Amino acid sequence: MTSTDTRVEAEDSGPSGYAAARLRLLQEGARSGPPRRTALAELTDDWLTGLFTAGTQGLRGVSLVAVGGYGRGELSPRSDLDLLLLHDGSDSGAVAALADRLWYPVWDLGLDLDHSVRTPAEARRTAAEDLKVQLGLLDARHIAGDLGLTAGLRTAVLADWRNQAPKRLPELQELCAERAERQGELQYLLEPDLKEARGGLRDAVALRAVAASWLADAPREGLADARRRLLDVRDALHLATGRATDRLALQEQDQVAAGLGLLDADTLLRQVYEAARVVSYASDVTWREVGRVLRSRAVRPRLRAMLGGGRPVAERSPLAEGVVEQDGEVVLARAARPERDPVLPLRAAAAAAQADLPLSLHAVRRMAAAARPLPTPWPAEAREQLVTLLGSGRPTIEVWEALEAEGLITRLLPDWERVRCRPQRNAVHIWTVDRHLIETAVRASELTRRVGRPDLLLVAALLHDIGKGWPGDHSVAGEIIARDVAARIGFDRVDVAVLATLVRHHLLLVDTATRRDLEDPATVRSVAEAVGSQGTLELLHALTEADALATGPAAWSSWRGSLVADLVKRVSAVLSGDAPEEPEAAAPTAEMERLAIEAFRTGGPVLALRAQTEPLDTEAGSDTDPEDPEPLGVELLIAVPDQPGVLPSVAGVLAVHRLTVRTAELRALDLPDGVEGSVLLLNWRVAAEYGSLPQAARLRADLVRALDGSLDIAARLAERDAAYPRRRGVVAPPARVTVAPAASRLATVIEVRAHDAPGLLHRIGRALETARVRVRSMHVSTLGANAVDAFYVTGTKGEPLPGEEAASVARTLEEALRA
Repeated sequence: MTSTDTRVEAEDSGPSGYAAARLRLLQEGARSGPPRRTALAELTDDWLTGLFTAGTQGLRGVSLVAVGGYGRGELSPRSDLDLLLLHDGSDSGAVAALADRLWYPVWDLGLDLDHSVRTPAEARRTAAEDLKVQLGLLDARHIAGDLGLTAGLRTAVLADWRNQAPKRLPELQELCAERAERQGELQYLLEPDLKEARGGLRDAVALRAVAASWLADAPREGLADARRRLLDVRDALHLATGRATDRLALQEQDQVAAGLGLLDADTLLRQVYEAARVVSYASDVTWREVGRVLRSRAVRPRLRAMLGGGRPVAERSPLAEGVVEQDGEVVLARAARPERDPVLPLRAAAAAAQADLPLSLHAVRRMAAAARPLPTPWPAEAREQLVTLLGSGRPTIEVWEALEAEGLITRLLPDWERVRCRPQRNAVHIWTVDRHLIETAVRASELTRRVGRPDLLLVAALLHDIGKGWPGDHSVAGEIIARDVAARIGFDRVDVAVLATLVRHHLLLVDTATRRDLEDPATVRSVAEAVGSQGTLELLHALTEADALATGPAAWSSWRGSLVADLVKRVSAVLSGDAPEEPEAAAPTAEMERLAIEAFRTGGPVLALRAQTEPLDTEAGSDTDPEDPEPLGVELLIAVPDQPGVLPSVAGVLAVHRLTVRTAELRALDLPDGVEGSVLLLNWRVAAEYGSLPQAARLRADLVRALDGSLDIAARLAERDAAYPRRRGVVAPPARVTVAPAASRLATVIEVRAHDAPGLLHRIGRALETARVRVRSMHVSTLGANAVDAFYVTGTKGEPLPGEEAASVARTLEEALRA
């Protein structure tokens, strides 16, 4: 059936015919995108025209007008209908009856309707009072009735908008900024709102409104295609969910991608991000131009009076060779020749970032069109300008985005294309891969005074995740890419090797510090061997902090900073020739001995809580203000007569009391001479999930009950889960348990990676007890919703487990966590 046949059927059959024709149109697999939206708008026009014609019965001075998205002909499958019944005010009763004959059939079909009945004067008055109404009227389109009435309103509304633009555009910009603050940036969100988020469809409409004001215009290249892509995604989302939603939820992304013929959800998100980036950049440029024009209009009359007429010449201040500042932007000097100066794009970008000024759109486009490629290797000036750009702090981001919008970044760094707009499906990360790399460089620029080679730090920050565009371990792939990029931009062989090491091991310090026993000499030696030199260690320490700070709030804390600083101190000692000795059992403190003797005497657990709020050593690399120290948690010392089930019991009681375990150590303590027996000593650092810490007496009472079996921890945790059912969301991947090879000579290291949940350590402890192994120490780490824990275990005689036995324990633990 053709489009014309469908429209005729809708006209002949009334509302039911329209509903059938609409459904048939939406189910046509061959027609999608703009053709389907246009056909749906035309079909709806014809149906409403029939309703209007039947209802007017000779009534004159009235017209039906589509506004907003319907006025633009952009009807998605579940879009509401924005309609204005316009009349000349001569017969209000007949107009009200006509409105009923129009609105009720729409409601009867279950379509959402945004409607109003106004005279042209009322419409203009409402638009003057409500900016959203005025924006909708800018897209007014005649459907039926008195064409002259509609045309007159359109002409008047456009004239009003252009006359009032100096006042209304700042108001529109403020609305856009407030919405962006609420909804976030579309180009980085894992569950974005396609309409409301910054860079979404609302911003595209705002750009149309700015263009209609004749005050400024948006960059046109790619903008129409970006709008079309976002509308196509919204269409597929409506069809996948059957709802009028603009939020691209995680659970719908695979289905939406399939509806658009895309490979997977990541491909879908990347296309959404690319479109949003075009809209966001166009918005930045447009609003900057609006501000420039409005400032110029405000200043020009005064200048004319001072200069006696004539047009003033804009002042140009030199910033670098071929680069000047003019009217608040960085532009090319009149003598600049980008076709003869391949370093000019980097020089202009560095000058703009250093001056905290935007790069002119015209300048960027001219350089993109005319600049010659840099030779390989780059000249020293090009490398220095790149380092200057990366070291400029927060202004680097806006300048980098301007270069990237015109393709200059991928021309300078071809490997950038694979990480550009690449999503990161990890709750810890708040940025796409490419933006995370720039954010890391920004953070690294704050740490350049801590290292001897700030240039290597900044370039390593830019490249540390460059391997995420390739299969496999991104650190391994990134090392290969970093070697190639570093050589291409002109670093010598020694510096290339350092950069490759930094990229390969950029996760080494934080992973080791949070998951390994730092008292074990094998741990420290392995890090020292990987790093190789004091200078590289210094750089890696700063890169680790910058990377974590740029990842998101869950990736760095004073606690993590203190662990990394402790590891760096130990590794530095090894690299300087001060090798650690094999550890002996640390002598217990007086408090530990007191607790142990009391536990042995009473036959039950004894515990002590001590707050840890000391400020960190600022020279060790933390950025915490020593005058306002961040609490590091609470030290919990527990002494229990040696018996089975201690680890799961303690972990379970802490979970019941909503305490999060940050670090944990468990060891057997021999009693003083003359006293036979052994006591288990647990030295843990804990923090309240929320609220205040429980009293030590309550913890002890519950621990006594857990050890004698009268407290059913599993049942208590199950009751709490039942009282707070989990909301529907993404299904977490199953737990994975592995044995870390050669991680320690003193114990077998078992790593657990699982979804973090209350009672996880309790379940792990029970499984290890069932496997009849002893836990020497454990190191827990929580990253967003993911727990990454390492357990140093031994056999009953205190020796590391044989290979097959260790693998069997790992399999048993994995099965227990997946059950």
